[in-house]
Amino acid sequence: MTTKPLTGKIALVAGATRGAGRQIAVQLGAAGATVYATGRSSREGRSEMDRPETIEETAELVTAAGGTGIAVRVDHLVPEQVRDLVARIDAEQGRLDVLVNDIWGSDPLITWEKPVWEQPLDAGFRTLRLAVDTHIVTSHFALPLLIRNRGGLVVEVGDGTREYNDSHYRLSVFYDLAKTCVNRLAFTQAHELEPHGGTAVALTPGWIRSESMLEHFGVTEENWRDGAAKDTHFLISETPAYVGRAVAALAADENRARWNGRSLSSGELARVYGFTDLDGSQPDGFRYIVEVVEAGKPADVTGYR
Repeated sequence: MTTKPLTGKIALVAGATRGAGRQIAVQLGAAGATVYATGRSSREGRSEMDRPETIEETAELVTAAGGTGIAVRVDHLVPEQVRDLVARIDAEQGRLDVLVNDIWGSDPLITWEKPVWEQPLDAGFRTLRLAVDTHIVTSHFALPLLIRNRGGLVVEVGDGTREYNDSHYRLSVFYDLAKTCVNRLAFTQAHELEPHGGTAVALTPGWIRSESMLEHFGVTEENWRDGAAKDTHFLISETPAYVGRAVAALAADENRARWNGRSLSSGELARVYGFTDLDGSQPDGFRYIVEVVEAGKPADVTGYR
């Protein structure tokens, strides 16, 4: 029987209710980790996202995958709640090996393709609070526990590599700022963690088939390819498990420090570590966007998954 590489490791996935965060938690669990899955959407009540997914479901999926899932309802904008969460992890586990900052929660707040003078300020600043401040608050409280043992890993999950975001307008000033900030947070934390033997990276999925994305295209995971009728480039999309496997591969890599401060994508890491998406393919979403979509070529995923 193969030993799970993350057995005995403790992970906190902040923002694990749905999408990438949920599957990052699940894939860490599949590798044997104990995972604290946090978020605001619980069986006790929904967040402002007003979606049905809950942190309890995520924790159950982690345990079913072979790990130990622990759901904790936390608003990561409330410092006292994050402080108490980390104190609980310390009391129960005495260590933290992996921190994943995946908090977002701003989908209903984004106004696309409008200049800054036409943007609603309240929604825009709320976006930055949810997407940036939450990550800083969580790291502030969690990193003292993580650096207690050398070799800790921090993953800042965003949308777009540093290279891509630096050269592309992300269709809204607030969305653009949020995703750029997440990449920079990984860079700064890499600098601060290095003396303690820690590693921090920014990680982006490609075109991710989250629960809301499947709904937008009117498909399920079983018939997702039918979404190509709405957008032919949808065939490059990937499941949230793909980026989850990227995080699990990083966490299991004893030489992960080689990535410190880097901005990475799920497709890039798949080529290095050899993991696949659930269908056995290795989609390389950002390379496809640049070389096919932006080049004006017809949809063709040959050589890109």
